[in-house]
Amino acid sequence: MAYKENYPSALLTEAVEAISSLPGVGRRSALRLALHLLKQPAENVHHFTSAIDHLRDDVRYCRRCRMISDDEICSICSDHTRDQQLICVVESVRDVMSIEATGQYHGVYHVLGGIISPIAGVGPSDLNIKELVERIKVMEVPSSAEVILALSGDVEGETTAFYIYRQIEETGIKVSSLARGLGFGDDLEYADSLTLGRSIVNRQIFKP
Repeated sequence: MAYKENYPSALLTEAVEAISSLPGVGRRSALRLALHLLKQPAENVHHFTSAIDHLRDDVRYCRRCRMISDDEICSICSDHTRDQQLICVVESVRDVMSIEATGQYHGVYHVLGGIISPIAGVGPSDLNIKELVERIKVMEVPSSAEVILALSGDVEGETTAFYIYRQIEETGIKVSSLARGLGFGDDLEYADSLTLGRSIVNRQIFKP
């Protein structure tokens, strides 16, 4: 018998269904969380739901790098102490957070929003690759800058890196990739900070 048939309240059922829609949260865990929320002071729950509402409705994506931001330009891109000529290309916002946690990188980023995956129906036009190319072309001296392709070492990541390289090689910009301290197919977010930091510091010239 489904759990929802045992719920004494349609409102509880609705809450459980909403919570269980989150990745990795089953109905049993969702029920436990919903009952926990019922025990909390109303102001705590209202603050929680308000934070979620603001997250969805008010968070922006940086116009320059596509990182999550509260403003049109994110705090990393607007930081004049960062090396604006050094661009680290990553798949997701979570990768930016992982690299920042190493404390070893002081450039800026470009978030693709995914990687090329024909099986998943994701092509170059679905990613922020065009924006990266345009960003490089407006640099005063692209040849004095560097792009780090910090993508996973699996087939899809390598395909994406190769495609990007072909799009920007004529600009004369230096293109590098992470040193292979990471295992084949490793996601950056799961790499420990020490290994990831060393991979950035010891990056190598990209070889297509």
